[in-house]
Amino acid sequence: MKKTDFAQCLETYLRIYLPGQAGLSENTIMAYRDTFIQILRFTENTRKKSPDKLTLSDFNVSFIEEFLGWLETENHNSVSTRNQRLASIRAFVKYARSRYPEFMLEAQKISDIRVKKRPKPELAHLTPDEVRAILESVPTDNRYGRRDLALLALLYDSAARVQELCDLRVRDVRLQKPYTVKLVGKGQKSRCVPIMGNTTDILKKYVAENHLNVPEKASNPFFANHMNTALTRAGVAYILKKYCDAARRNSPGLPRMISPHVLRHSKAMHMLQAGMPLTDIRDFLGHEHVDTTEIYAKTDTEIRRRKLEESQISIENDLPDWNSDKNLMAMLTDLCGKS
Repeated sequence: MKKTDFAQCLETYLRIYLPGQAGLSENTIMAYRDTFIQILRFTENTRKKSPDKLTLSDFNVSFIEEFLGWLETENHNSVSTRNQRLASIRAFVKYARSRYPEFMLEAQKISDIRVKKRPKPELAHLTPDEVRAILESVPTDNRYGRRDLALLALLYDSAARVQELCDLRVRDVRLQKPYTVKLVGKGQKSRCVPIMGNTTDILKKYVAENHLNVPEKASNPFFANHMNTALTRAGVAYILKKYCDAARRNSPGLPRMISPHVLRHSKAMHMLQAGMPLTDIRDFLGHEHVDTTEIYAKTDTEIRRRKLEESQISIENDLPDWNSDKNLMAMLTDLCGKS
């Protein structure tokens, strides 16, 4: 069977252009390929057309808009997935119009299809009582428990990114007034943030127990594992999860998923609720622009709105089987030897 212009264009795009000229990885090419597998299924199941007969003239803006709608309504894909598929299609039509100038107008129309806005996920954060429950679940009758308490207390109190905490050196923690910790963030930009009295007391005991207050240990990791090397991001996440699970025995309402970054969000929200200006919170968190920090103000406003709504008085008013022997589908499935 003679290949259509669409089939020829798609094959050279996936087999030659993406791995060669574009230099994309195999995994990225597979993501592009998956988009077109979905398009071919849509073509056969909804348009009742053999995928091997699909041409570039069929591949028009109404076809793509219908396909994107099908992804959400029939395939039950998220808005995020829908937008990813659209991005793959836009990249393909940009290539196709360079090979088939007569396709340029339709390619432009397809490129103009708008990305669909998705609801912004609610910013995950804990209440002060929930943070306290996690810290109180840490046993302090052993050395590692005391280390973990110091780690989690500082992670929350400094609102550090987890990598900033992992990179922390003994010399970066000042336990004389004014109590501060020096954090090195994105782009190797450093900032000094204050730490509170209770956290300082915990850190002083940790430093004394581990004999860290000597000049020769100034460059040592502040938090080390049993091999005396710096804790990793995964290690910090594991420690936090362990004590979150323990805290749920007495606080069953504690969220199921609590990452180290949730403690950072929590500290930011608590500072905002205590009346700290957004510009000060921006500097504390190491954000470059206050726009990034405004998400906390928006979240706090939304929480207050929901509480008001909850307190108000209610006033009452009166996919089918796929035929796998299709030539074009076989090419996509066999690409890079993956199914």
